[in-house]
Amino acid sequence: MKSIIIGGGKIGFNLLKTLKDRGYNVTLFEIDENICRAIAEDIDSDIICGDGTSLDVLKDAGINGADIIAAVTGKDEENLVICQIAKRGFNIGKSIARINNPKNIPMFKALGVDQTVCSTEVIANLIEYEFDRDVCKIVQTFDRGAMILVEVAVKEGNKWINQYVKDLSLPSECVIVSILRDEKALFVRGDTQIKNGDNIHIITNRATVPEIKKQLHSGGAQNAKQKK
Repeated sequence: MKSIIIGGGKIGFNLLKTLKDRGYNVTLFEIDENICRAIAEDIDSDIICGDGTSLDVLKDAGINGADIIAAVTGKDEENLVICQIAKRGFNIGKSIARINNPKNIPMFKALGVDQTVCSTEVIANLIEYEFDRDVCKIVQTFDRGAMILVEVAVKEGNKWINQYVKDLSLPSECVIVSILRDEKALFVRGDTQIKNGDNIHIITNRATVPEIKKQLHSGGAQNAKQKK
């Protein structure tokens, strides 16, 4: 499998080194000659000094034989253009783009970029996970992260307590697969009643996790007001 990396910054350099160490056929494009020279001195790989948004440069470098392209320059607009050129101009099967501004993620996906990587979003998710891991945590991922198994800890003050599964207003993308109660796994049905201390396992996607957390937190706040 042949991979193309566009961008020779820290991310591109470390990505090239990692893939080479794992035995993959990788070519890196970088427009800055000094950066190309420095990378070539450190890593024995195909380093091409040229504009990764140029059709002629990509064609001459043999992009037609590539299976995947990763655009990891420091500019979102360049990474988007590169991925579109690769997909539409050369029929590359898989495109991955680095994104600096999280607001650009929906646009990239709408325009056909297969995968996006945003360090800002990753760090924010890690911080959010640290705050909420005692209530809602990701246990497992499936289909390369498209689906996840989430464990929700039901605690005192949560509005789910004593409710039946059929009455929960979860997003349609959520499926409750089991409830762990007193170290025993329960098969879930519509008339299963949720108890304080339950750990609920839900198959869903990442986009629905904030809604699950919102229900948990708002429920606690509502009950707290009632107690006052």
